[in-house]
Amino acid sequence: MTLFSELGLDKSTIKSIEKMGFEEATPIQAQTIPLAIEGSDIIGQAQTGTGKTAAFGIPLMEKIEINEEHVQGIVIAPTRELAIQVSEELYKLGFGKRVRVMAVYGGQDIDRQIRALKKKPHIIVGTPGRLLDHIKRKTLRLGNVNTVVLDEADEMLNMGFIEDIESILSEVPEENRQTLLFSATMPGPIRKIAEKFMHDPKVVKVQAKEMTVSKIKQSYIELKENEKFDTLTRLLDIQTPELAIVFGRTKRRVDELSSALNVRGYMAEGIHGDLTQAKRMSVLKKFKEGSIDVLVATDVAARGLDISGVTHVYNFDIPQDPESYVHRIGRTGRAGKTGEAVSFVTYRERSQLYAIENTTKKKMDKMKPPTLSEAIEGQQKAVMDKILSAVEGEDFSLYVATAEDLLSKHDATDLLAAVIKIMAKEPDQTPIKLTEEAPAFSKRDRGGYQGNRGGGRSGRGSTTNNRKDWGQKRGRKPAGRGGQGQKRENKQY
Repeated sequence: MTLFSELGLDKSTIKSIEKMGFEEATPIQAQTIPLAIEGSDIIGQAQTGTGKTAAFGIPLMEKIEINEEHVQGIVIAPTRELAIQVSEELYKLGFGKRVRVMAVYGGQDIDRQIRALKKKPHIIVGTPGRLLDHIKRKTLRLGNVNTVVLDEADEMLNMGFIEDIESILSEVPEENRQTLLFSATMPGPIRKIAEKFMHDPKVVKVQAKEMTVSKIKQSYIELKENEKFDTLTRLLDIQTPELAIVFGRTKRRVDELSSALNVRGYMAEGIHGDLTQAKRMSVLKKFKEGSIDVLVATDVAARGLDISGVTHVYNFDIPQDPESYVHRIGRTGRAGKTGEAVSFVTYRERSQLYAIENTTKKKMDKMKPPTLSEAIEGQQKAVMDKILSAVEGEDFSLYVATAEDLLSKHDATDLLAAVIKIMAKEPDQTPIKLTEEAPAFSKRDRGGYQGNRGGGRSGRGSTTNNRKDWGQKRGRKPAGRGGQGQKRENKQY
């Protein structure tokens, strides 16, 4: 265990970290921060959710000269959502030192960004296309930058941003430049960037299995497609998650699921690529504030989201590859807390389940589908816990007289049963019809797992169509094509 107070950080940085509620550094933070403060270039191999933003953010804050009014550090991120979230966390880390942090990304008024840049921020967090746009307009000059961070480099490769990244890095003076690269995987093109732009980088590696296995309880339920929704609502009633994410395979699935959950009385909203940027940010804000307790999302929409406090992840549709599974369940079990992930698996998708278990080196527990009576019992238990918690910690002096009056007229057991009945959310059994989705397909040509044997013509056709549609949704271009950064970035993922 490494405490932040043991890392020799500036008092203002420690103050900011304590204000954020952190005391103990995660493994990647404990390894990265001392090396980065020494000035080493670093390759950090870690998934989202391991604490990598603070791993590069804390050394960045230590290095900023607050009286020098020019850009001293840039962070390049693949999506606007991640750019916003990273900038928010860096702002919190730099609050004690009064470090000025700004995010720039496609989809936001560029004139507004130009005006903000004139206020001389110390750190810029941005997406590749918009950063290049400002560089070309000469509204952003990188001549005084001494630290460059590449966040989720493999995702930027997937989105075709490699040439954009090289163009940005070439604008930063090589002398005294420190480069910190973070990536879940290390494909060839990412290694080439490291070789070209980094000097004797130190490698810090946090295995995916360390975060997915030790902190997250993983289970699965084998069931029929038409049994999924009732199973989900019963689990929500039994487990009563504080914040939950439900993953669906398609945008249609997300829309139908979020609507159906609201019909059944749950506070739920969906997020996917067809929503406007303003709507997506509004949904995420509600989720973070707790005004909705179930977020329904596609893989693409949730990519890069850094949401704390998620207690449960439900894979309503099993993901199409093990890597997506690791990414999904990484939404929970963060910052040393435990989490729970439950996957719904149809008979035809068992091979995908085995592939996921092989990847995570963890066998999932098999759960029985919950019954209606268990759901009712779960709701009653939740109410009972609330009542007992209130009894132990509340002042009831203003309510005693009313309680005594009721007890003089009614049996105590009847009264308490009535209270539980009023407070408990009885499972709603309003009929719900969801459009059936095809089972997850195999990815033979992408080096993934093997799908179900056979599958017939419809199975192969579904694979092709789904993969084509998936690529179009992301607006993905082949890696290595230049000049397309901003166009890609302005798509709604």
